[in-house]
Amino acid sequence: MTTSAAAPPNPNDPVSIPEEPSVQPGTLEIRNISKAFPNVQALTDVSLDIRPGEILAFMGENGAGKSTLLKIINGDYQPDAGTLSIDGQRLSFPNPHVAHKAGIRVIYQEPEIVPGVDVPENIWIGELPKRFGIIDRHRLNEQVQSSLEEYGFAGVLPIDLLGDQLSAAQRQLVEIMRALKSGVRVLALDEPTSSLSDEEVDRLFTLVRRLRDEGVAIIYVSHRIKEILRLCDRVAILRDGRLITVRQAAELNDAEIVRLMVGRELSAIFQRHPAGTEREVMRAEGLFSNWHHDVSFHINAGEVVGFAGLVGAGRTELAKVVFGEMPKKSGKLFVNGREVNIRRPVDAIAKGIGFAPEDRKREGLVLVRSVLENASIAILRRLSRFHFVRSNLERSIVSGFVEKLNVRTPSLEQDVGKLSGGNQQKVVLARWLAAKPAVLILDEPTRGIDVGAKAEIYNLIDELANEGLGIMFISSELSEILGLSDRIYVMQNGRITGELSGANATEEAVLGLAMVDNLSAVQDGTVATSQEITPV
Repeated sequence: MTTSAAAPPNPNDPVSIPEEPSVQPGTLEIRNISKAFPNVQALTDVSLDIRPGEILAFMGENGAGKSTLLKIINGDYQPDAGTLSIDGQRLSFPNPHVAHKAGIRVIYQEPEIVPGVDVPENIWIGELPKRFGIIDRHRLNEQVQSSLEEYGFAGVLPIDLLGDQLSAAQRQLVEIMRALKSGVRVLALDEPTSSLSDEEVDRLFTLVRRLRDEGVAIIYVSHRIKEILRLCDRVAILRDGRLITVRQAAELNDAEIVRLMVGRELSAIFQRHPAGTEREVMRAEGLFSNWHHDVSFHINAGEVVGFAGLVGAGRTELAKVVFGEMPKKSGKLFVNGREVNIRRPVDAIAKGIGFAPEDRKREGLVLVRSVLENASIAILRRLSRFHFVRSNLERSIVSGFVEKLNVRTPSLEQDVGKLSGGNQQKVVLARWLAAKPAVLILDEPTRGIDVGAKAEIYNLIDELANEGLGIMFISSELSEILGLSDRIYVMQNGRITGELSGANATEEAVLGLAMVDNLSAVQDGTVATSQEITPV
């Protein structure tokens, strides 16, 4: 249909200004984009191309400009300078709806899902097919089921589920199906695997690769370097609002990406200054539980003791047994030389054990509460007099740790859910430092945060150990385990298969103990050192 010349312009149509066509049809051209906020220059003169049939990674620390660039592409923000173009047409997106009409979709880390309606309505929200003014339910369900079957997700996303019944992976899939039904040309995924299992990650990668092969331009944002190298074709690295480089992923490795992101070598990020003493702060003897068999270990004051192992080895469960979140069947636990009986987390806290869990958003923080409330929650009894919290004392203690840990927050009243991942983790640490534990359990403390924030967390771990704290350190990243640990216990299938000195440990030695096939050798004590294991 041809629009009359006299017809008024539609405010929801992209504003197009003819210019030279792109080298490759369908390429999203970003030219000289700059954006400033009060006191912050978020982007400065950024130019790059996002090509159809390609997966392009955006990488950088928090504050590097990734999110701002995504929001400009999506129409959430307007650039102060610069242009966006597709197929030789310069585009202006006054809002996300206009960007969507141009074929651009950004799927953020927290997908927008309507809780009380089912999957088909969530996918077609705002565009529901109707007949005689009533939603054509048969046609709607048929279209959605057909699309899910086409992409191999019919068994993964039952169409009768309501929005509030969807898992993290299913919520993302709903958002992706929304984009596909509208003929997406450029699809951006912001930290899409942060809440997914390994199986769900594999499924997502299969879909992303298929979309790439069908000619969709994919922008992939993640802090997980191994994911980027496994999935992406090119990598665009930003630092302090500027584009540092765009490189082929095949040309890069972990160390080079880190160097480009933070401006220094990977080895400089781990600054461990061993300060362990002979004073034992925790010892476990012969722990048995539903997940563990005869686990024994010890941690001294000033030590960072790493716990390594493959997925399912039982490390997180061990932390929760020690902290009283999961029951033990038998065995003994000692804190500062005294046997303790821990049945609940409150018992662990009273005995001097702190625990920063792997899923800080679900288990470690109350996201709709303030920094002040989250940091003081473990010491409310100490802060209270006649059942009233002494607010001046609470504020004084918390502000001291917020300053010590360099928590970047506008105020102590800021909702902790609005902070970056790295600053959320610092709030968790502030809570336990205020509680003055003898032992602090850190389960995946850098998961989901950028390299720069990781470096800050590493420095904090080093400082806390140097101040005499015993740290039980659980991580799936071998570089972290090797870079920070004074000693390393390696686990497999709920057992400790070996202990290594941090100074002498290697990736091959840790993996060898993590993948021991002959567990009877471990039980008999014949597997004692890494030298007896064939490197993997």
